Amino acid sequence: MELTQALTFARPRHQGVLTTIKSDGRPQISNIAYALMDGDVALISVTDGRAKTANLRRDPRASLYVLGDTFYQWAVLEGAVELTPVVADPHDATADLLVAYYKAANGEHDDWEDYRAAMVADKRLVLKLRPERAYGMGI
Repeated sequence: MELTQALTFARPRHQGVLTTIKSDGRPQISNIAYALMDGDVALISVTDGRAKTANLRRDPRASLYVLGDTFYQWAVLEGAVELTPVVADPHDATADLLVAYYKAANGEHDDWEDYRAAMVADKRLVLKLRPERAYGMGI
């Protein structure tokens, strides 16, 4: 499968499964929401201290599995990951990126100031997955 084809398939969707690599080499699998942004970068909101975040700090490779309209329609985007700093202020660059991610994945929020404060309280950061290759079927 061509990467361009997989990106086109993944762009309108926002739910997937993120796979990272544990320290013992086994996969760590997490259901996540994502937004595929301009520049073909998938943004995912993660929490500092979670297994997937620790795994990516140690080994910045990940796979994003995206299911289609049927069980036999899917794509996997593989690539390198960059982690932003943990949001420290409701109006820092990470908070702004979390807002952009939320808008792309979910639309408008009822209270952006509340959302920004919650991101700080949750110790959120953004995972940026830059797909390098893809595979899948049924697309």
